[in-house]
Amino acid sequence: MKQLLLNIQPPAAPGFDNFIIGQNHEALNSLKTVLAGQAPTQFMFLWGGPGSGKSHLLLAAQAMGAHIADDVHSLDAESQIILFDTFNHIKAEGGVLVAAGNHAPSQMGLRDDLATRLAWGLVYQLQPLSDSEKADALRAHAQDRGMKLPDEVIAYCLKYLRRDLPTLVAVLDALDEWSLTTKKPVTVPLLKKMLQLELAN
Repeated sequence: MKQLLLNIQPPAAPGFDNFIIGQNHEALNSLKTVLAGQAPTQFMFLWGGPGSGKSHLLLAAQAMGAHIADDVHSLDAESQIILFDTFNHIKAEGGVLVAAGNHAPSQMGLRDDLATRLAWGLVYQLQPLSDSEKADALRAHAQDRGMKLPDEVIAYCLKYLRRDLPTLVAVLDALDEWSLTTKKPVTVPLLKKMLQLELAN
């Protein structure tokens, strides 16, 4: 799989227009409100497990001028002090800070003063996409590429491959290229053949 992922085109830059919302409508709308300066706070904290979309939204927010802090749960003592100081600076001077971690602010073992400040703003847990939402996202991506994507190929990907959306999209892109190169339709056997060749390289 490693070789396969190196051969594909880089994914589109994370933005709000290519974020698969799933059950996260309220979080996304609140984030846009904060970035537009229309919320009662300058701070937002997003938390959830791997693949829930935290980093995607942070990068989208950064593109709109926000300060961001990702993987807050992994910050060492010095980095926590820097984030604490950044928070205070933004509160005094203006701006927006969007931070993210794997758990709510009070559940990550952070300094008490930093955890308290991160909880001052809006706090949302991001819900990961369901399998049906991932399948819908893959169908939409295939349609954008003009790719005929059978449901059984989607089912195979969701059952046997890494289940995060960037990986699944990367596999589909590579499969589309492989289909065009071999002049064969996209099928489960073609996908298996491509994966076998990649593993052999």
